[in-house]
Amino acid sequence: MNLDTVIAERKTKTIYRVDDKAVKVFNHSFAKADILNEALNQARVEGIGLNVPKILEVTTIDGRWAIVSEYIEGETLSHLMRDDPENKAKYLEMLVDTQILIHTKRSPLLSRLKDKMNRKILSADLDPVTRYELLIRLEGLPTHDKLCHGDLCPSNVILTPKGELYVLDWAHATQGNASADAARTFLTFNLSGDPKTADEYLDLFCQKSDIEKRYVQKWMPIVAASQSVKGNLEERDFLLRWANVVDYE
Repeated sequence: MNLDTVIAERKTKTIYRVDDKAVKVFNHSFAKADILNEALNQARVEGIGLNVPKILEVTTIDGRWAIVSEYIEGETLSHLMRDDPENKAKYLEMLVDTQILIHTKRSPLLSRLKDKMNRKILSADLDPVTRYELLIRLEGLPTHDKLCHGDLCPSNVILTPKGELYVLDWAHATQGNASADAARTFLTFNLSGDPKTADEYLDLFCQKSDIEKRYVQKWMPIVAASQSVKGNLEERDFLLRWANVVDYE
């Protein structure tokens, strides 16, 4: 396999284009169980009415695990927002519409969002009182079964030349509460240093989904604590500051 054309590079993975395929190659440090789980998640959401690249193969390349899927021609919404700022509002609306569509779907074999967050909060670097408060709050929040992407951001949505929107990277997909999924997207914009767009996103999501902002805000400390388990030191510090705002409204 000729891995010459790099599509994207991340801290723990590199994505290549090989003819009509996208090949995601993981670093040696990436756990095999996480890679297989990502492929399984994506396979489970392929046939439920969303535009999702099909998994073609899970293999190893030079001793590193790789996921091979369909290559989707187009531009990510993040590139479009950067290169066409006059139409940023349009692209942000595409992101929100895509997320709301995802939340209309069900995938009952996926892990449950509240179970996953419970495990991660128990592993987070939090003082015992904050951890207890967050776990009590998590237990008290509604349990839903909506499909949640878990990392929906502009770089994970591709707009094709035909005007179709494809959703990538289902590693964190669960079934759970749409407000938690929106809280994750809001925090992602903030982590990227764009709080203005974070606020615009949240206003638009709540308006179009008819979900009150306070419901999304209730999830923010919980989602932040869950996300703080991974990431670099600067990201962890940022997320833990959010996680400690237990009474955020």
